[in-house]
Amino acid sequence: MVQRRAVTATLAVSALLLTAGCSSDDGTKPTTPTGSPTTSAPSTSPSKGAPKEPAPPAKGSVEVVRTVAEDLDTPWGLAPLPEGGLLVSSRDEGTITRIDTESGKKTELGEVPGVAAAGEGGLLGLAVSPDYASDHMIYAYFTSESDNRIVRMLYDPQKPEGEQLGAPDTILRGIPKGTNHNGGRIAFGPDQMLYASTGERYEGPLAQDKKSLGGKILRMTPEGEPAPGNPFENSLVYSYGHRNVQGLAWDSKQRLWASEFGQNTWDELNQIRPGGNYGWPEVEGKESKPGYVDPVAVWSVDDASPSGIAIAEGSVWMAGLKGQRLWRIPLQGTKVSADPQPFLEGEYGRLRTVVSAGGDKLWLTTSETDGRGSPEDGDDKILELQVK
Repeated sequence: MVQRRAVTATLAVSALLLTAGCSSDDGTKPTTPTGSPTTSAPSTSPSKGAPKEPAPPAKGSVEVVRTVAEDLDTPWGLAPLPEGGLLVSSRDEGTITRIDTESGKKTELGEVPGVAAAGEGGLLGLAVSPDYASDHMIYAYFTSESDNRIVRMLYDPQKPEGEQLGAPDTILRGIPKGTNHNGGRIAFGPDQMLYASTGERYEGPLAQDKKSLGGKILRMTPEGEPAPGNPFENSLVYSYGHRNVQGLAWDSKQRLWASEFGQNTWDELNQIRPGGNYGWPEVEGKESKPGYVDPVAVWSVDDASPSGIAIAEGSVWMAGLKGQRLWRIPLQGTKVSADPQPFLEGEYGRLRTVVSAGGDKLWLTTSETDGRGSPEDGDDKILELQVK
């Protein structure tokens, strides 16, 4: 089954890339040698005399504990609720569904108005308000007919199924949209500010234009205003020079990490610094050019095409779409402390989103129904993993 799935997915991807002209969710075949991922030194060194941070074991493990839910349609965003359960967005249907993590029962909250799903666009990232206990607000990033935007909606579980979402309040509009490269990941950081990743819709210069919202990581208040302390005055831009970031996560020291699609050669894991220029379209991968921040680790696009990331047990866990595997990247401070390690290779097909379930547990979604996979009975799924 694994071999059939891998071959079928490769053929489907090849056909799509011939029409797209460059990489998107899946990258293109590398023009340089492939193989093990490579790592680089961090762009900044810790101050002299600072205690060395501990590193996790060089080798880890992944156990699939159980299938939490199945038969999901194009799952994309995944957000744990404080009271228990998971919210999952359907990219193509434009709906948000609550999953009971004990029974797997699905309850549709409702459809988000204004979603115009096409290509890689649709209902994408989800986030739960840091003040959820008092405001019960859910945030969503989606593609409309004219742009990508971020909205927030009141969630009322006491209302009938399908009617539990309030009218959307748009907090940010005008993010460039395209058939591909829409970014879409949103998450509240330890500072309770909302971070959003955006794509450059195949227009590389947008990533270097600090006046554009495309090709960026944005940082804003829960109301959508530029967050206090942002690196550029009166701007939402937190970092720039990005091609298509789809993974955001913070480590135990509150440092932000992001995964990013490359084009022909290198996918990236970056440690994000305020105001940092991550190079696209001038740089892909590690080139050590002045003025640009090099990635901490890079992969052949065949081995990754990374989407969501989470941090657990001292490592970044990165879901791969074309790579059809989950990467473990052990960290020591802002360095990779040992060779990244692949798990689940080809076992569940394309992997989209991974979030922490607390301690040594993760939630992981497959992405076989997104038009580029080979869906089988039960796809798509949410899996519970135990990692170390």
